[in-house]
Amino acid sequence: MTVLLMTPPMTQLNTPYPATAYLTGFLRSRGYEAVQRDPAIELFLEMMTMPALDIIHQHVEDNFEAFEDDELPDVIYTFMAEFDRYRLCVEPVIRFLQGKDPSLALRIVSRRFLPEGPAFDAIAQMEAVSGDILKTAFGSLGLQDKGKYLATLFINDLSAVITQGVDPYFEVSRYGERLAAANPSFDNLYDTLMGEPSFSSEILEQLVEMYLEETQPSVVALTVPFPGNMLGALRIAQTCKAIHPDLPIVIGGGFVNTELRALKDPRIFEFIDFICLDDGERPFMTLLEYFDGQREIDDLVRTYFLAEDENGEQYVHYNENPELHDIPQTDVGTPIYEGLPLGDYLSLCEMLNPMHRIWSDGRWNKLTIAHGCYWRKCSFCDVTLDYIDRYDAAGADILVDRIEELIEETGQTGFHFVDEAAPPKALFALARRLIERGVVISWWGNIRFEKTFTPERCQLLADSGCVAVSGGLEVASDRLLKLMKKGVSVEQVARVTKAFSDADILVHSYLMYGFPTQTEQETIDALEMVRQMMEQGCFQSAFWHRFAATIHSPIGVNPEEFGITLAERPDILFAENDVDFTDPTGTNHEMLGEGLRKALYNYMHGIGFDQPMAFWFGEPVTPTLVKKTLISRAINDLIAHS
Repeated sequence: MTVLLMTPPMTQLNTPYPATAYLTGFLRSRGYEAVQRDPAIELFLEMMTMPALDIIHQHVEDNFEAFEDDELPDVIYTFMAEFDRYRLCVEPVIRFLQGKDPSLALRIVSRRFLPEGPAFDAIAQMEAVSGDILKTAFGSLGLQDKGKYLATLFINDLSAVITQGVDPYFEVSRYGERLAAANPSFDNLYDTLMGEPSFSSEILEQLVEMYLEETQPSVVALTVPFPGNMLGALRIAQTCKAIHPDLPIVIGGGFVNTELRALKDPRIFEFIDFICLDDGERPFMTLLEYFDGQREIDDLVRTYFLAEDENGEQYVHYNENPELHDIPQTDVGTPIYEGLPLGDYLSLCEMLNPMHRIWSDGRWNKLTIAHGCYWRKCSFCDVTLDYIDRYDAAGADILVDRIEELIEETGQTGFHFVDEAAPPKALFALARRLIERGVVISWWGNIRFEKTFTPERCQLLADSGCVAVSGGLEVASDRLLKLMKKGVSVEQVARVTKAFSDADILVHSYLMYGFPTQTEQETIDALEMVRQMMEQGCFQSAFWHRFAATIHSPIGVNPEEFGITLAERPDILFAENDVDFTDPTGTNHEMLGEGLRKALYNYMHGIGFDQPMAFWFGEPVTPTLVKKTLISRAINDLIAHS
């Protein structure tokens, strides 16, 4: 039995999404023949060629011939006017971003080689504030990074041309996302799948046909980590069924686990046969045993399939089978990347910020230190779901063994630990083992800003290869941090992040606004604290997320405890996650959100710290009540006690 595992478009362009590598390693350790492909990266690369740009140009010409030039979107106008240059540059730029043609950087940084569309306007906007921003960011010798940044802007323009002129569902990281995310009805997705295939889906079909011919699978399994992968997954399944109607198709992944827990619409089973929830190892292995005749269908674990009632009517059936436990982390095996085009991924530089770029730059082997979250108390988090609630660690020696195996296979020593929140004790143990065993890696991951991260322990992590961490400051309000049961205070986060930064570890902070009962005053004060922390060098990068109530979080389960009222929900037949709510506080979060993002964008580029809070907002806002020395005093407390 041959299992073909695939990641649908689109995910990161710089490194493989790890789900298929995890499952390939696990299945092979259990004696199954597992192969994997990444149509996400291969679709993108097929669209970034001279012949593909010729087709895109023709599509755009056909779609926009009725428009006057001044009615064209800017990115389309530039593409049409500079098409010969786009066509000439596209393949060399891709090779450069793959690290295969570094000398091209000299031509790219000249600013005379690439056509410059609207994405390049960001440079002029920053230069209006702080002079030669590229010289500031890259100096005179940073040719590769400067070239990578300009080449990324070029790719962003081309991607926008495809979305606005050819294929509205194409986005580099959110392919058709709005069709699936928290959509109670399957209608939009179904109608799209039944309609004429788009330009990108035609290429995707050709890739899938090639994969089926190469691997001759007995089963196809698709991971759907995000809403934006669902359309691609169903397109792949549709193609597989057209070629081999009896080929079993299975889907699982993060989007499925989170949003399809109330699935009722049977039409999805026109494309696929089984849907597995939560960790895939046990459900998928049980399915394979069922296909092999070793189990009955009632043995399936956390799996949806189509069944018939006594009247012959089809309905969506969910089989739980809690008697079969999940595979412990000690036994899941080492991820295997064979079958993925490791040399073809693109290293991008999306922002002139050393921490922010890590998500899109470089090849990172993905590993998990521990399954689930050791804290699992935050009221905004999906703590009722398995991927958060079930905590299970593997141990430092097993992790270092897996690290060495992955270095041997991939030749890469960069590691991204993809935990919900890496447990401090396990991190310290891992760091000591790496040092003791002389294993040289560079690694980063997500943590909670626990007080146990002292300057000495941060230095230990740095010595073991830690280059960056990310974690949640969230609302930057002690009242709200207590309400959300975050377990930290603003001053504690300042001290911990400063300890990491002082150890030359980059820090990214997740920020949140619009939390239940959050006032305008608290929002402005939060921005002031973020300003102070970034000015003091506590963290280098951050992102403001608008709070969303989810049905699997304590807020979604008990909204009255947080002073809000959930909106009446429609009948759920397909996806369910975010839920609208009414907050009697009445804060204008839309207006505030724009100002928060504008301020943070400038802070991340090292500018705008001297601007008053009111400068960033389109309407008058309340002055901050935060003392200008709050964060510096908190940091001085750290220094005094270290």
